[in-house]
Amino acid sequence: MDAILLQILNGLDKGSAYALIALGLTLIFGTLGVVNFAHGALFMIGAFCAVTLQRVLSLSFETIDETQKDFLGNPLKVQTPYVEAWFGPEAGAWIIDWAVPLALLVAIPIMLLVGYVMERGLIKHFYKRPHADQILVTFGLAIVLQEIVKYFFGANPIQTPPPDALNGVANLGAIIGMDIVYPVWRIVYFCFAALVIGGIFAFLQFTTFGMVVRAGMADRETVGLLGINIDRRFTIMFGIAAAVAGLAGAMYGPINPPNYHMGMDFLVLSFVVVVVGGMGSLPGAVLAGFLLGILESFASTTWATTTIPGINQIIIYLVAIIVLLTRPRGLMGRKGVMEE
Repeated sequence: MDAILLQILNGLDKGSAYALIALGLTLIFGTLGVVNFAHGALFMIGAFCAVTLQRVLSLSFETIDETQKDFLGNPLKVQTPYVEAWFGPEAGAWIIDWAVPLALLVAIPIMLLVGYVMERGLIKHFYKRPHADQILVTFGLAIVLQEIVKYFFGANPIQTPPPDALNGVANLGAIIGMDIVYPVWRIVYFCFAALVIGGIFAFLQFTTFGMVVRAGMADRETVGLLGINIDRRFTIMFGIAAAVAGLAGAMYGPINPPNYHMGMDFLVLSFVVVVVGGMGSLPGAVLAGFLLGILESFASTTWATTTIPGINQIIIYLVAIIVLLTRPRGLMGRKGVMEE
């Protein structure tokens, strides 16, 4: 039972990232009808927002510390971060330590701007083009963004540690009398994903803006005839979808050190999640994200990989094939979507 619960936790951890990226993909497809293959690059940019903030906060200048001496008795030269000089040693050290969570404050406006520029500068010209054209142009954009990041940050993964207070493990099993320990940051990431997902659904369900967007997703022409500028609202939704992907990437850095191709690594899997959940279905994207994350976790166990070598690499695609053969519109897709 301990092992089963541990694998479920691992699945929820992976599923959180899948669900967040798939949620953004579904928002874009459901509102604009665009297949955005650059969405994984937005996830990557969010991760490098955290990397950049961490580097900026760590910028330092050289000072002479009279209290420290070398072996010859000369005062030592030490590096003092600017934030410690501005805010004091304790406050400055706290800011540097909490760079990853603080990166969310930076990532939100940056990702909203990136999403707005991407939609207005490129995507809007492909609304009425075939999906094949949309895939080609957004995939090309993803490669360009990937190479830009590689040029500035290099090809190697960059460590972005979580705050010291969240860097240990928690004994989750003590609550129910089992021996289950799990990294605190992974628990934080799952809670963060649940909060973001809940916030998006609440925004769409209970705000006037969200209600208009949902109506536009169902019948864009009728909403436009009512005098509502639905295009502007959809542009905002594109920015929100970009922000969701960016926030997911910023918080994922301590779990998997950011590298320039991490967006591509998640992109294909996220599209599989969207297809399994149902194209255009927000609940389906979230459900499929967590479901496939749990299945992948169980398929990665020693027993599974010994019994069927490589099953952990193909389990998601096997599930996608089975779902599409039996239910082409996905688990929660609207009737007629992807069905002929």
